[in-house]
Parts: sequence; C-alpha cells; structure tokens
Amino acid sequence: MAEAHQAVGFQFTVRPDGVDLKLSQEVIKNIYLSGVTAWKKRAIQFKNGVLAGVYPASPSSWLIVVIAMMSSLYIRIDPSLGMIDAIKENLPHSRDYMSVQTRAVLSAILFATALWLFLIYLLRYTLKALLSYHGWIFESHGKMSTSTKVWLSLVKMFSGRRPLLYSFQASLPRLPVPNVDDTIQRYLESVHPLLDSEQYKQMEILSNDFKESKAAHLQRYLILKSWWATNYVSDWWEEYIYLRGRGPIMVNSNFYIMDLLYMTPTHRQAARAGNVVHAMLQYRRKLERGEHAPLRALGTVPMCSTQMERMFNTTRIPGIETGRKQLVHFRINQHSNAWGRQTHTVCIHMKKKMENCLILTFPSSRVPWARARIKYFSQGSNKVSLDSIESAAFFLTLDDEPQGYDPAITRSLDSYAKSLLHGKCYDRWFDKSFTLISYPNGKMGVNAEHSWADAPIVGHMWEYVLATDCFHLGYTEEGHCKGDVNKGLPYPTRLQWQIPKEVRESLTSFTQIADDVDFHGCLFSEFGKGLIKKCRTSPDAFIQLALQLAQFRDQGAFCLTYESSMTRMFRDGRTETVRSCTSEAVAFVRAMEDPSATNAQRLAIFRKAADKHQNMYRLAMTGSGIDRHLFCLYIVSKYLGVDSPFLTKVLSEPWKLSTSQTPQQQLNLVDINKFPQYVGAGGGFGPVADDGYGVSYIIVGENLITFHISSKFSSPDTDSYRFGQHIWKAMVDIQALFKPENDKKTVEHSKHVHLENGKKHI
Repeated sequence: MAEAHQAVGFQFTVRPDGVDLKLSQEVIKNIYLSGVTAWKKRAIQFKNGVLAGVYPASPSSWLIVVIAMMSSLYIRIDPSLGMIDAIKENLPHSRDYMSVQTRAVLSAILFATALWLFLIYLLRYTLKALLSYHGWIFESHGKMSTSTKVWLSLVKMFSGRRPLLYSFQASLPRLPVPNVDDTIQRYLESVHPLLDSEQYKQMEILSNDFKESKAAHLQRYLILKSWWATNYVSDWWEEYIYLRGRGPIMVNSNFYIMDLLYMTPTHRQAARAGNVVHAMLQYRRKLERGEHAPLRALGTVPMCSTQMERMFNTTRIPGIETGRKQLVHFRINQHSNAWGRQTHTVCIHMKKKMENCLILTFPSSRVPWARARIKYFSQGSNKVSLDSIESAAFFLTLDDEPQGYDPAITRSLDSYAKSLLHGKCYDRWFDKSFTLISYPNGKMGVNAEHSWADAPIVGHMWEYVLATDCFHLGYTEEGHCKGDVNKGLPYPTRLQWQIPKEVRESLTSFTQIADDVDFHGCLFSEFGKGLIKKCRTSPDAFIQLALQLAQFRDQGAFCLTYESSMTRMFRDGRTETVRSCTSEAVAFVRAMEDPSATNAQRLAIFRKAADKHQNMYRLAMTGSGIDRHLFCLYIVSKYLGVDSPFLTKVLSEPWKLSTSQTPQQQLNLVDINKFPQYVGAGGGFGPVADDGYGVSYIIVGENLITFHISSKFSSPDTDSYRFGQHIWKAMVDIQALFKPENDKKTVEHSKHVHLENGKKHI
C-alpha cells in the first residue's frame, strides 16, 4: 500500500520516562532536497518574471542609467533639468535621517530609476506601434518593399535579445474592431455565390436594415470593450462557443494529434510512455519558467503566448446552467507528496485493471454530467479520486489494442484516428486539457480539450516532446529507457470508485456518437509544398481550392466553408474564420467542370481565386475578418435585448465544410531532410455538421500532405473515403494545369531566366 509505505517515514514510541523519537535520515534528506528544489524553482521564476517584466530592456540597463546619473553629479552636469534637485528638496532634511550627500545620491538614483522605467515603457509602446503595422503580410511572396525592410529592421532593433516566452506580451497590439460597413460588405460578398437572386436580395434588405438601425449602437459597446479589455473577442469566444455549450464534447469539440507517421522509436509500451511523460514534464518545467522561445513570424514578429499558460493541470468542469468558471487551472505548487517534495502528478488509466469504472466522467452531455458530478462525485472516495484526476498535470491512458499507420493494413490510419478521437468512450478523460494515449505497440497520441487553447498550442508541445523523445532521451538496443533506476520514487496510488448502475448505463448513448463517426486518413504523396511553390502559388490556397473542387464533385453544390486562421499577432488572440467559398473559387470550379474551357483559361481563373483567398486569409490574420466581429455584435445585442434578424440569420448558418491546417512550428527541432522518417501525421477533429465534412490537413515537408477527413455514417450524402478520393483527384487535376504552355507567368519567367543566363554567358 502506498499510504503505508509513506507513513513509516518517522516513528515514535511513548515510554514512562518520556518520548523516544527516531528520525529517518532518508526523510530528512528528502525534506532538505525538497526545500532546495522549491527555493531554486522560485528563484528562477522570479528572475524570469523580472526579465520578462522589464523587456525589451534588461535589469543591467538600470545599473547603466544609475551610473550615468551618478557620474553627472561629479562633473556638475544636470541632465534631469533640475528634477534631481527637486527630488532632493522633498527628501527629509534632518541630519538624523540622511546627510546632504546621501540625499543627493538617493535623488539621482530615484530619478535614474524613474527615467529607466519611462524608457522601458517608451520602448514597449514603440514596439507595439511597430507591430501594429501589417503591410508586410500583404506583399507578394519573395518580394519586400523598402518600407517593409526598414520596418523589419526597426522591429528587430526594438525587440531586444534572448526574449523569453512571455517577453513580448505587453508589446503586442490589441485586436482592432473592424468597421461595420466593411464587415457587412464582406459578408454579403461571401454569401453571394451561395444564394439565388431572391435569397441574396432578402439578405441585402436585412443587412441594410441592421446597418441603418442597430449597428452603430452595438458597435459603440464593442469599441468600448476593445479599449478596456485586452481582446474584445477571446473571452466571449471561450465562454459562449465552448463553455456554454451543453452537448457532449467528445467528437463534437475535442481534437486529436497523431504520433510520428512512419517510425516508432520503441515497441515497448511502458518505455515509450515513460520517455514521453518525461519529455512532457521537461516541457512543463520550461513553461513554468517561461524559458521557451516565443513563436515569431518571419523569425521576427512575435505571437501571443497566453494560451500556453493553461496547458497543464487544467480541467473543464461541467456546469448545469452556464459555462462560467468551468475551466479550472490548478496551481502546480498545490501538488506535494508526503515529504513535501513537489510531484508531477499524472493520472493513469489501465483498461484491464480499472474495469470500465470511468464511464460517465468523460463524455456525458454537460448537464447530466454536472448533475451526476454533484450527486455521485462530491464526497467519499469518488471525490478524492475525481480531485486527483482534475488537478493532475494530464491524463495518461494505457490502451491494450495496437494502433498506428501500417501500409500493409487497409485504412489503418482511419482506425488510429477514431481511437484517438473517442476511443471506447470510457477510456479517455475528455475534460482534461489533454489526454496522452499509449498503445501496446509503442505508438502514442493526444486527445485535447478545445476550450482552453487551439490546436497549434498543443502541436507546439507535441513537436517538442517527439523531438526530445527520439533525439535526446532515446532508448537502449532492447527498447528500454536509458538511465538508472530511481528506487526512491513513491509508489502509484490506485484510485477508488463507487459507480452506480444509472451512471454506467450512460455509456450506450455515447457509444452511438462514436460509432457514427466516419473517418478517413488520406496520405497524398503525388507532390507537396515543394512543387506547389514552384508553381508560384500559396500551398494553402492551392489546397483550399482543391477542397472546393472536391466538395462540388462530391455533393454537386457549393456550401459555406470554414477555414480557421489565427489572430495571435494580437494580445490574447485566438482564431478567425476565412470563408473559402468565394465567387472566384466558384468560378474556378465551374471552369474545371466546363469541358469547353481551356486549361489556360482555367489556370488564369485559378490564379485570381488563389489571390482572392490569400487576401482574405491575410485580412483575417490582421484583425479584419468577418465572423468574430459579427459574433461579438450578436453577443452585445443579446445583452441589450436588441433583436436583429440579420445577426440571427448570420449566426445560424451551417458550415457544411469545416477545414483547418495544422502548422509545423518548430522546424529547427528535426531536420527532415536528414531524417525523412521522423515526420508527424498531424491531427483532426470530428464533423461539424450532421451532413457535412470536417477536413484537417498538414503539409509535411516538401513532398507529402496528410488529410484527416470526418463525416457521419448516419448521413446518406457523405462518405469520408469517397471525399478523400475526390480531394486526391482535385489536387492532381489542378497541378496538371501548371504546364508552361498554359501559364503565361511560367513562360515569362522562363524567358527572364534565359535572358539572365544569356547575359551571364556573354
């Protein structure tokens, strides 16, 4: 018993002549080491907090300013323009307190400190003003104007050296509130290809009525919020889109990330799980201290790191009526063992040992789960066990069925995806910030709860973990973890549960949800980013137009399409929507399906559609998107009790095609040219609409694109495998357009290169 093992740390017996106390040297040693570790951690956190707090300056710069001020006293130059003397006059004059010389020195130090703080804020707001410029993102790839080059140099100059994870937070600009007229105009433009003339005319009437009657009133409140809050969208987005949702989060909200695609470092489940857990705790330690490098676009423009704060020790707790205060982040220093040493709590689920005792606590609809939590899990052993899981760093489940990509097994990627997305419903803790899943063949994966952060945040951690696992920790020739055995670790404690019958019976409804998910993983290997870039077009625009072509061939109609983009160039930014089904995209698809159209015509239309998509994506990233603005206007209207048929209509429109790209963020961790087998497979999510598709994709290196496609078996109109085949053909068909004789730009480029070569030859 773990409790008994820990209880014998010290012993005492009562004798007639007094108390005989026997102390264990091992306990004293552990107490001493715990104190040293705790104080060392606090010192590092304090130091890094100071470094981030004064960034882009440094603490040493304060000493430089003080020395400069002190030096001015001796050469009788007053750079303060009399302010040092004014400070000196207001200090105590009595000789009992301080002498004249002491007052002069203290006055110089106080002025130097005030000047130093002023310079910090000046640097910080200068950097914020520079980061508010987004003209660079609208420039053509490979081309940079002189003004952008100057701007980039200034950003580098004001960004300081060796920034920590949170160093740039105070310098990030606020997300701007778009102009209402611009938002409405872009919205009408986005739905124009999806509506007939009568429907579009009706939508114009609704939008004009909203613009003339209610828009200005609601907009004023949003502008007020943008001045007061750090981000006018993110808190409402988290609360109303995620936490106030009353449906099950399994399949409907949570997402997954896969392991390495082609190789497994070891086939020993315990060894792989041990190394990955160790790598995660290393990542968490660096995260606590803020020692991770901030993600920066172009290697210079910083991204917001706020979402990373709740990665570990976080749980979504269900509420009956609302979603307020449901996302709980537990302070790490609350976890201690019997000796006071901080522990890295990881709750483990072993299916063979637990006898399916964790049925309701994972996917139940939020209201029944909240009621069951109050009724059955608020006291006794159930409460102790539940508290242990909810406050743990993360949840680890040891599966007993192998998964992973195997080219010899048909649709092995599909089975792997479904296992990560929902498992058997009772073997994942979907409320945890993330669940680490370990398979008996050594494969791993992650299931992540969505409300606390978006996929790139979890992806950042997973990239670090895989690289650390494979290239830093490693394994022995037998597949075991390297290193010596630590026999001083406390034994694991088995959690005790008392699960009533009515709770167990809830499994049936969630099994039905899981069984309805139709998943297909498509490894597109005909070409990749390398060839697409040679066509001088955006890989993302290329793929999005291929998805539009595949959608039309699959359904025979166009639909409202959701593509996720990020707004992390702003403080507390999360995501924005790119409406990929544009009029230009529709024109391209129709040209592809028109037998009378030539390839040259199709390619010209493709380029217009790709340019349009790129511009929309850039607008979304720079705070000029459509959907988050309309969403917030809708929330304000509900608070004010203002009825808006236009906003109601907009917010009720279904997204039959929901798409997202999984970015590769830390390319420096693994050189895939040197280690081509060490590539990730990305991740995916469940279908958003009952009769639609969910598509996630990752551009892996130069020659591979992986698609994760989901839909529902219950829909007679969808088929994930069929859609994957349509995507494959659409990609190939579009690439075939890029022949020199079809592309004027290619011909002109070839002539230019030939001329340049000719000049060199001469």
